[in-house]
Amino acid sequence: MKKKLVPVIAVLFLVFIILVGIIIGKKIKQFMPSNEQQNLDTYFGISSEDEAAIELNHDLVEEKALIRDGAVYLDYQYVHDYLNDRFYWDANENILLYTTSANVVKVSADSKEYYIGRKKDSKPYKIVLVNVDKTYIALDYVAQYTDLTYERFEEPNRILLQTQWGTIKKAGIKRKTQVRVKASVKSNILKELTKEDIVTKLEDGDEWTKVTTEDGLVGYVQSKRLGTETEETESHEFEEDTFLHQVRDYAINMAWHQVTVPEANNSIANVLQNTKGLNVISPTWFYLNDNDGNIANLASADYVKYCHTQGVEVWGLVSNLENKDVSTTEVLTHTSKRENLENQIIAAAIQYGLDGINVDFEALESAVGEGFIQFIRELSLKCDGNGIVLSVDNYVSSEYTKFYDREEQAVFADYLVVMAYDEHYAGSAESGSVASIGFVTKGADDILAEGVPAEQVILGMPFFTRVWSEKLKDGDGDDVESASDDYIPYELSSEAVGMLSAQRLMEVNGAEKTWLDQMGQYYTEYVNNDVTYKIWFEDVKSIEEKLKVMKSHEFAGASFWKLGLEDPAVWNTIIKYIH
Repeated sequence: MKKKLVPVIAVLFLVFIILVGIIIGKKIKQFMPSNEQQNLDTYFGISSEDEAAIELNHDLVEEKALIRDGAVYLDYQYVHDYLNDRFYWDANENILLYTTSANVVKVSADSKEYYIGRKKDSKPYKIVLVNVDKTYIALDYVAQYTDLTYERFEEPNRILLQTQWGTIKKAGIKRKTQVRVKASVKSNILKELTKEDIVTKLEDGDEWTKVTTEDGLVGYVQSKRLGTETEETESHEFEEDTFLHQVRDYAINMAWHQVTVPEANNSIANVLQNTKGLNVISPTWFYLNDNDGNIANLASADYVKYCHTQGVEVWGLVSNLENKDVSTTEVLTHTSKRENLENQIIAAAIQYGLDGINVDFEALESAVGEGFIQFIRELSLKCDGNGIVLSVDNYVSSEYTKFYDREEQAVFADYLVVMAYDEHYAGSAESGSVASIGFVTKGADDILAEGVPAEQVILGMPFFTRVWSEKLKDGDGDDVESASDDYIPYELSSEAVGMLSAQRLMEVNGAEKTWLDQMGQYYTEYVNNDVTYKIWFEDVKSIEEKLKVMKSHEFAGASFWKLGLEDPAVWNTIIKYIH
């Protein structure tokens, strides 16, 4: 019996030994480093020979470069969004523009030639390529105007772009090791490293350190394999463009003069006589009048001559609001039409001897934002070349007006006017102040936060007040609509009136006004024929509160809309703050 059990026990023991071996083998394999090499085409997402991966400041991005005839091209939108947003692509006329402090640089699609102003130059490659759905710019051309460097590697094609400079940490390799895709010995190998290699450290870790190799492979190395750390300072010599501005060495005391017919120009003597300390007047003379960029013109040379005899500069206003049949988007997004508009503005400024131009383009749609900025860039160069001051009217900052790009405006324009009014306007859902002090102060704070220098900001203030009327709706409370939570039980309307007109309305209706500190204004309300009227007054005292904001923010001055609506006494207060 014992002899029969010996073979069974031997077999069981053998099975046991095999099982233990398998378990130990699996455990050993679990901790053994992987020898599998990472496919670099897959790592970089390369799917064709004319593609190149892009690493921007050591980060692999989704966008791919294009290799064509030996040159590297980047998608225009990527260049605009991440490298240099001063490039402007006119998709309607297939023209790429770049505006420097001295010239507009222009190149047509599929051309090796480009124009710096009127001077022609060329490259050994096509500068702009247009596909069905994308526009590409040669990277060497982009680098001509952008603070960047790049290196190009092959097998696979990849571009290492750098736009950030400063101190970096480097380390040598103690002994042969690997750069792996992830921080694990089981991760695939990107590259074998030897003692001759040096890596740049991106993120330090106890066990693994994120690094980049000299040929742009970003991965992980075991920290114990790295040698002594050294620091290097990276720099790139790039001459930034310098922009100068025609800013006055005195505070601007400006007001808009609404001119709707040529005959209104004849009243300029009386208009100025009612002011004090005014040194700039902006008559509403020009407006966009068709979709080809032509303007309507109400200007008067005699008006300008008279203002000059009184020591007052004339900054003619150009608007886009008068002709409702005109598409501002159509004009500003076509280079030929935009240039026609600019040329007409400059020709008029020279013809009438204007000191400045005041651009008042309002109610723009976001799709025209870049076209508007390009308009300001181009117009500024033409103004500067003719000694004409360029000012641009702007809404107070908000999420939905970001596309006006006030910081870029300030690079090219001489002054930005913040229209710190219309907090509540005709069509508002509720009644309220035209320009409460909180609204004005926030508008002043925000434009500085957007990067606009204080010495280029003119604070716009209202000479008008809105008289709000709330008339109860017929049958209020008797229908389904009235039961809604957001139901407004009255019909709301308003009328813009001058300072003295608002005061007279209050007096005629036997009302009294109360000063509201938090609003920086007087307020009144009264009932007449079952209609409730509400007024947040603009007067001498409210304007003084706004002038204090201008002064505390060290702005270039103030501007007022519009002449003829003010209480004459307000000028005595204005000249206390603007000398």
